[in-house]
Amino acid sequence: MPDHHTDHTRPERPSRAYLDAVARETAVRAAGAEPLTSPFDGAPESLRAAVSDGLEAVSDEIVALSRALHADPETAYEEHRSVAAVADLLTRHGIDAEVGVHGLDTALRARIGGDTAGGNGPTVAVLAEYDALPGLGHACGHNVICSAAVGAFLALAHALSAPGAPGGTVVLLGTPAEEGGGGKELMARDGAFDGVDAAVMLHPFAHDIADHPFLGRRQVDVVYHGVAAHAAAQPFMGRNALDAVVLGYQGVAMLRQHLPDPDRIHGVITEGGDRPNVVPDRAAARYYLRSADADALRDMTTRVQAIAVGAAAMTGCGYELTWDPAPAYLPIRHNGTLAARWAVHQAGRGRTVHPRGVVPESETGSTDLGNVSFRIPAIHPMIAVAEPGTSLHTVEFGKASGGPGGDRAVVDGAAGLALTVADLLADGALREAVAAEFAEAGGPVDVPSFFEGA
Repeated sequence: MPDHHTDHTRPERPSRAYLDAVARETAVRAAGAEPLTSPFDGAPESLRAAVSDGLEAVSDEIVALSRALHADPETAYEEHRSVAAVADLLTRHGIDAEVGVHGLDTALRARIGGDTAGGNGPTVAVLAEYDALPGLGHACGHNVICSAAVGAFLALAHALSAPGAPGGTVVLLGTPAEEGGGGKELMARDGAFDGVDAAVMLHPFAHDIADHPFLGRRQVDVVYHGVAAHAAAQPFMGRNALDAVVLGYQGVAMLRQHLPDPDRIHGVITEGGDRPNVVPDRAAARYYLRSADADALRDMTTRVQAIAVGAAAMTGCGYELTWDPAPAYLPIRHNGTLAARWAVHQAGRGRTVHPRGVVPESETGSTDLGNVSFRIPAIHPMIAVAEPGTSLHTVEFGKASGGPGGDRAVVDGAAGLALTVADLLADGALREAVAAEFAEAGGPVDVPSFFEGA
C-alpha cells in the first residue's frame, strides 16, 4: 500500500557531514597559520593618516551606497541605476565620472592624481563590480565590492590632495557583468588597462583570505542535428540528436573522475526534443569548464571537444560547437607581494587574513578579474561578511552582504584597498617587487588569443 503520509515531491536533504568536517579542519589550520607580513615600508604615516581621515568622512555614504545597491539589484549589462548611483556620489565630492566608457553602457571611469605619461608616478586601478544575480539579487555581494572600491577612491582623493602627497594616478573603473558577461575582458580589449601598473579589488566571502584561488572558466554550447522519424513506426529512419547529447553528457561525467581538484565540469541539457513519439532531430547542451591552471583549462578544452565530436559520430548526427559566447575567464594570477600589504592593513582593522591553503581551495568560483591579472599585477582578496560555511550565490549570503557584516566589510575593505594603493604610490621598492613577481610569473599574456587552437 502506498504511504499517503509521505510527501514524495520533496528531495532528500544533502548531508552536511563533509562541510562540518571541512569547517573543523579549517579552524585548526587557521589557528596554526602564521600571520601574513610584508618587508616593505609602504606609505608614510602622514599619508596613511590622510587616507584614514578621508575614509572617515565618507564612511556613512559608502555604507548607504551599499545598502541602496543591495535593495535595487540589476543584472549583467543592465546596471543603469547602480552605475548612476556611483556617478552621483562621485559628483557630490567634486569628481567627474564618465559613464558608458570602453564600449559598455554601464561601465564607469573616474580619475584622480597626476598623469603617468607626464612622469608623475604609477597608475593604479581600483575596480568596482555592481551586477547582481538573476533571482538572487546581491547573493555574491557585489554591492560590497562596489561600495568599498568607491570608498577607497574617495579616501585617496582626499589624501592625494594634501601637501607632500606622492605622485601618481588612481583610476576607478566600474566593471559591468562579472557574473558571466566578461565585462572586464571587453573593457580590457578596448584599452581600459593600457598604461595601468596594477589593479586592486576585493570580494566578499565567509573568510578573510589574501589570495584565494579563483578558477579559469570556459563555456561551450553543443548542438546536435539528427533526423526526425516516427519513434514507433520507423525509428530506424531517424538519427537521434538526444542520444548524442546523452552520450556526450555521460562522456563528460566519465572525464570528471580524472580531473585534479579543484577543476570542475558541469553541464545542463538545454534542448531534448518535444514529443516521445518523434525521434528528436535537434538537441543541445551547455557546459562550463573550470580549472585552477590556465594550461590545464586549455587541455580540458581539447578533451571535452573530443567527447562532443565522438558523440556525434556514434549517433550519426551533425554537430555545432560554440566556444565562449561570452569571454572566457582565466584563473587569477595573484600578486603575493601586493596581497601581503592588504593583509597588513586588514590586521589594523582587527581582521586576521588567512594565507592560501587554510580554507579549502575547492570552495571557489570564477571571475573576469583573472583576465586582468594576466595583463598586469592584481589582487583579489576575500573579506568576510558571513559566517564560515555560508556559500556564495545563496539567499543566506545575499542577506549577509546587505546586513551588518556587509556594512563593516565596506568600510574595512575601503581602508584596505586605499592603504594598499597608497603603498604602491609611495614605495618604489614595493613597486619594483610587485613588478618582478609579475614578470617571474610569466609577464603579460595576450588573453584574447590564449585559447586559439585549443
